[in-house]
Amino acid sequence: QVQLVESGGGLVQAGGSLRLSCAASGRLFNILPMGWYRQTPGKQRELVASITSGGTTQYADSVKGRFTISRDNAKKTVYLQMNSLKFEDTGVYYCNKAPGGIPWDWGQGTQVTVSS
Repeated sequence: QVQLVESGGGLVQAGGSLRLSCAASGRLFNILPMGWYRQTPGKQRELVASITSGGTTQYADSVKGRFTISRDNAKKTVYLQMNSLKFEDTGVYYCNKAPGGIPWDWGQGTQVTVSS
């Protein structure tokens, strides 16, 4: 079973930046597409960015041009660089496999709070 540990969240003013990290265990990480998801109260968890094992990326329209997803397969880590943060980016951020198939058990997530 893969374990996912997210970190890097915090409180930031609108317009600021944060870099999230997700460390994964398990040998399948390197061959699978990964995603960053966001959950806000009262809403379903949504995919904000994904990256294939080869580095092809996709983004939700709401974060295009502001967020950058990357991965280091040697370190089994996925990153999410978040710039020009907005109040509506507030939420708990999780990483997991990109959509398709059964997700791994979710980690604890990392809280991002953007003050307006």
